[in-house]
Amino acid sequence: MDFVSIISEQRIKKAYDDGEFNTLPGFGKPMNLDEDASIPEDLRMAHRLMKNAGYTDDEISIRKEIRSIEDLIKKCENEDEKKELKRNLNDRILKFNSLQSKKKINTNSSIFKNYQDKIENKLLK
Repeated sequence: MDFVSIISEQRIKKAYDDGEFNTLPGFGKPMNLDEDASIPEDLRMAHRLMKNAGYTDDEISIRKEIRSIEDLIKKCENEDEKKELKRNLNDRILKFNSLQSKKKINTNSSIFKNYQDKIENKLLK
């Protein structure tokens, strides 16, 4: 440790012992750790924007699943597998719509759908 760090630590400890931190807001309460700590730094802004726009991690992962199932359906040649994939796709779409309806977002609007598709194409690629 360098000289400045040692002095700083000593002053912080003295202030703590003297009770100077007791009047600070949030003293004695658990810390609100940043939920984005596990997100890579270059993706935090996009994650925060999506979160503020009402998307949750569940919704994002369901949309990714929907896209991958749609891709599988396009490439599938076996009709039985294709039917099973379509059932799975419908389940995921229902789950996604139920999450959206809980937030009372009007997802039937063509303007919303167009905007949503543009955002998803940018962020989910």
